[in-house]
Amino acid sequence: MKRPASFGMIALALATGMVFAQTLPKLAAKSTYRVGFAQTESNNPWRLAQTKSMQDEAKRLGYQLVYTDAAGSTAKQVADVRSMIAQKVDVIFLSPREDKPLAPVVKEARNAGIPVILLDRNIDPALAKAGTDYVTFIGSDFIKEGQRVADWLIKNNKGKMNIIELEGTTGSSPANDRKKGFDDAIKKAGGFKILASQSGDFARDKGRQVAETLLQAHPDANVIYAHNDEMAIGAVSALEAAGKKPGVDVLVLSIDGGKEAVKMVVDGKMNYVVECNPRFGPEAFKTLQGYAKGTKYPAKIINQDRDYTPQTAAAGLSSAY
Repeated sequence: MKRPASFGMIALALATGMVFAQTLPKLAAKSTYRVGFAQTESNNPWRLAQTKSMQDEAKRLGYQLVYTDAAGSTAKQVADVRSMIAQKVDVIFLSPREDKPLAPVVKEARNAGIPVILLDRNIDPALAKAGTDYVTFIGSDFIKEGQRVADWLIKNNKGKMNIIELEGTTGSSPANDRKKGFDDAIKKAGGFKILASQSGDFARDKGRQVAETLLQAHPDANVIYAHNDEMAIGAVSALEAAGKKPGVDVLVLSIDGGKEAVKMVVDGKMNYVVECNPRFGPEAFKTLQGYAKGTKYPAKIINQDRDYTPQTAAAGLSSAY
């Protein structure tokens, strides 16, 4: 039986739609854009610095920034991105709170014709892929950050080998990767023991509470590795409350490089901090402009981050965020 011509046209349209669904949306090159930025939270200096950098760069360029704050709620962040899709923004910058729940909404944006650029935190690569579902990820190498902390500890442990690890938000790419980088390097080195590892949700007070509990359970702990400055600062308070001298009795190691933490390295209360630069604005908007002109980007654009040691912290303090 001969099929009508309309059947073939429908089949072609469906096939074309399937191809489109697997292709990144185009972005027209123009003088100004309406851009969405879906922030995960604003409860710490790192996030505040990241947001300010994005706002400052948008203002400098004359772009309209549609900003949302998920206030630490993954469900709200999903809703925020869907709202941006409904508003038909040109581009969405997203710092996903968790790597799995945000993947479907990234694909929703793609299917709506809106390119997404991920900042700071990534999406589970099994659920969404760079170059297909989103343009690229801009951020630090979180596994390498954890490795750098471990490498410093291995070289400078001063006989202190019993570790408490304060993990970041469960299910977030920084927490997953900073743990893997550190744990794998420590295991390979031998002689070290991770006594306990528990989430402090990247928060200062939660980090303090978890550190207090774990220090009571493990009085022989003499190293605290925190996945971010906020938890490390909380751990310093917990150590002082327990009558211990942070940085001396117990080594305190962190990632982020905020001014308060760097000052603690200068003062001897922390021993080592790896920077995770929050100033994303210039690189983020440069990537947007390049994409509109047809530039092809790799899956990851990795920031170059410094570190702060007792020898370098004082010199780096003035330029810390």
